Amino acid sequence: MKTYQHWINGAHVTPSSSQWLETVDPYQGAAWARIARGNAEDANLAVAAARDAMYKGPWSTMTASQRGKVLRRIGDLLSDSRNAQRLAEIESRDNGKILAEMQGQLKYIPEFWYYYAGLADKVEGTVIPVDKADMLAMTLREPVGVVAAITAWNSPLQFFALKCAPALAAGCAVVLKPSEFASASSLEFAALTQEAGLPAGVINVVTGLGQEIGTPLVEHPDVAKITFTGSDRTGAKVYEAAARGMKRVGMELGGKSPNIVFADADLDQACVGVVAGIFGAAGQMCTAGSRLLVQNSIRQKFTERLIEMARKLRLGDPLSADTEIGPISNPPQYEKVLRYIEAAKSEGARCVLGGAPATGQGLKGGLFVQPTIFADVTNQMRIAQEEVFGPVLSIIGFESEQDAIDIGNDVIYGLAAGVWTQDIGRAIRMSKALRAGLVWVNTYRAYSCMVPLGGMKQSGLGRESGIEAIHEFLETKSVMISAAAAAPANPFLQR
Repeated sequence: MKTYQHWINGAHVTPSSSQWLETVDPYQGAAWARIARGNAEDANLAVAAARDAMYKGPWSTMTASQRGKVLRRIGDLLSDSRNAQRLAEIESRDNGKILAEMQGQLKYIPEFWYYYAGLADKVEGTVIPVDKADMLAMTLREPVGVVAAITAWNSPLQFFALKCAPALAAGCAVVLKPSEFASASSLEFAALTQEAGLPAGVINVVTGLGQEIGTPLVEHPDVAKITFTGSDRTGAKVYEAAARGMKRVGMELGGKSPNIVFADADLDQACVGVVAGIFGAAGQMCTAGSRLLVQNSIRQKFTERLIEMARKLRLGDPLSADTEIGPISNPPQYEKVLRYIEAAKSEGARCVLGGAPATGQGLKGGLFVQPTIFADVTNQMRIAQEEVFGPVLSIIGFESEQDAIDIGNDVIYGLAAGVWTQDIGRAIRMSKALRAGLVWVNTYRAYSCMVPLGGMKQSGLGRESGIEAIHEFLETKSVMISAAAAAPANPFLQR
């Protein structure tokens, strides 16, 4: 069994407690590695390393262009097919995401590092034509400070890039705490960054349970910014703790995204988009299109087409090339998904596909859930209001455009939404009316390192990706310089 230590100050570090946590392969149903069980002492060590690297070490004296070159080399290391394949296999084994999807992610993740490598020396202040005589006024953009990044188990390497690439481009140093359910790929990648010439302490990775090491990290006085991805319930606790220290916070939380199909849509394309939007990654996506809103005039026909496509999805070994849906990533999440399925049935939703654990030849480990579709769902049901985070789709009918808007917005979340229509006017109106941070039209799950992603309402705070992301890790400092030739006659009067 492989043992993973913390990664602190450019070295593997044994946990101060000398305790370990097993990490389980969700397909095999057995532990395949163990990770360090960190505590406050380990958090202190990692934060101290990040603080020194940022304010005393080489990172503090490097120009923005030099930092950008380091980030570009990190992207090059990820673009190396040997590194990409190894990291993809590790993450697939650790969280059950199918290898085909991980290979696709690893082809694109380097683009985040390249994008922020190029952006690192494009951060500019301004000169202000101030209304004071003989005064030069300007702004500087400076790194916010040491960043604590807390990531979820469904896409560790993608979250690593989303959070660390812009933070490093801004000049910050990071302590990353991955989920205890999937830490291996983050630890492997952190060690790899050393080959790119990243100074020790700029990226640190500490592992363990949230209360034991995550909380001390959030509450640490030398941490200036927290960037978090996870559930809205945990996010609220992190936000509360951060507020006590007046820390900057960015959060990407839950979603209950509407995927809206109008009668005039290309139904073949829409069907593919709906299936990918809820059954990709076994539904374990913050942006999952878990509420399918279908115009009533085509609801029956579209539901039948959808069932036919979803029934053919292949479940199995995530490392197998022909697998389309892997296992649920961990036992607590598996049990949660099954509880929601039973709750939907008890509330009167009609299960038209799946609705039970998936068993059979090749389905090891016991964490598979059948692709599940519920019809006759009302938007007041729990299955339509609460995030399941599994391969469970709720179908809700609607009559008019306004009806779709009202239903689509009638949740506490606002992360993503999809619209399928061939009417350009409707596409524009829906994009404006839906309360979501990202709206897809005639596509779903399309991402770009250049496009901001973030939530409205209880789906989060701040934005990741795009130019906006680097500003999340910068502070604005104002500077006013007097050019007056003589002191004012009255020192108590401002010039």
